[in-house]
Amino acid sequence: MLISDIKSRPVYERLSLDGAGRRHLVLSDAPRPLGEVIDGTDGADAPLGYWIVAATSAVDAQPQAEAAPGNAAPVEWRAFRAASHLLDRLSHRLAQETVGLRLYAIGEEGFIWDVARMAREAGLEPSECFTAHAGSLRRKVFCVHCKTVTSGVTTSIAVCEGCGAHLVVRDHFSRMHAAFMGVQADAEAPGELPPVEEVFP
Repeated sequence: MLISDIKSRPVYERLSLDGAGRRHLVLSDAPRPLGEVIDGTDGADAPLGYWIVAATSAVDAQPQAEAAPGNAAPVEWRAFRAASHLLDRLSHRLAQETVGLRLYAIGEEGFIWDVARMAREAGLEPSECFTAHAGSLRRKVFCVHCKTVTSGVTTSIAVCEGCGAHLVVRDHFSRMHAAFMGVQADAEAPGELPPVEEVFP
């Protein structure tokens, strides 16, 4: 059970192309039809890229051109083996970018906030990077004691991968760490832990 009254969890809205953008790059942590991910692609005439995590070794991340409906420019899409592969290529892309890029990320919170962090570090403004949640609610949890981030947490109590502490997963979200805060559950009474509940399917 969450014990925090702090609700810093982001509120997400459906993605829509920003008409002020000169180039658009949409990133998804799973294969999803582009039209289900973002609005406004039908009439887009600015270059549009769509990168997905295919989660298979049968892809090579090479660009493929795909016709878009209406009068829109063709979409350049790439499929990557894993999220780490996509984020590595994104790092290279952002290092070469100039003013005018709009970045859009959809997926689980760990993925979209990793993208947002990379965009911020590359100099994009918050108004140039958009995020939307899709998929599992599982969380990344930042241990306030040893600073380790534990991924894939679905329960109210998680064991820190760094120090082994049993952490209460709070609802306080850190954009800097792209994770929710975890504090030691039995700090005041060692060994006495609340029931573990499956709360983030």
